Amino acid sequence: MLEFFYNLFYAVGIQLLGILGIFFLFGFVLSKVEETTQSIYRQTVGWKGILWTAWIGTPIHELGHLFFAIIFRHKIQAISLFKPDARTGNLGHVDHSYKKYSLTQRIGNFFIGAAPMIFGSTFLFIMLYFLAPNGREVFLPLTAEQTSIMAVITTLKQTLVKLFAVENIMAWNFWIFLYISFCVVSHIAPSKIDRKGMWSGLLWIILILIIVNFAALLFKINVTDYILGINQYLGILIAIFTYALIVSFIHLLLATIILLPFRKK
Repeated sequence: MLEFFYNLFYAVGIQLLGILGIFFLFGFVLSKVEETTQSIYRQTVGWKGILWTAWIGTPIHELGHLFFAIIFRHKIQAISLFKPDARTGNLGHVDHSYKKYSLTQRIGNFFIGAAPMIFGSTFLFIMLYFLAPNGREVFLPLTAEQTSIMAVITTLKQTLVKLFAVENIMAWNFWIFLYISFCVVSHIAPSKIDRKGMWSGLLWIILILIIVNFAALLFKINVTDYILGINQYLGILIAIFTYALIVSFIHLLLATIILLPFRKK
């Protein structure tokens, strides 16, 4: 009996990490980079310094919530794509509700919470193709399978070299793209309220996986391979998240260098 439950929770853990792990990994890193970048703005040019990215980044963030709330059939109660409030620090919001007895809508809370990361990264990918002269070449290395740390480092180096290639630097539309990218990645991470919603939806996903795996083990069926088979469709999402992370670090680096002389003492 003990072995049965060990196998049950081991399978559930592997499946959660394999499918949803990328959301938590990238979400955590993106949120930390975003918090650090915004902290630099507050310590140098003040809260209003955040607005130079927020007027584009916040609507993209909120549209992500709105899109997935509609997909999972939540009731939209109020929408404010951009309404900065210096007192509360809020920049916008999408208020929505769901039916407590609807399992689909409860699970939807996870994806609605993660929506800014998914929607924002996808928006960046589209902008890269339309505004960067060599957009396809920039993104291509990220789609290759990474088998080691050195392979990841090589891929990131190739991406950066191609992103700041001479043909891009000399093109006016590339600088528009870079500015829009900074705006989006500055507000791409799920907020504390978003993360709370993600945990709410995750609990129901875990419960379903436990039930499915419980039945599978009873009938000696290995569902882990089938569930992890979804990973082959997550490759493009991982590539997009990686690209968003690269842009986030570039923004952080530039903000640190450029705003350093304005640091308040």
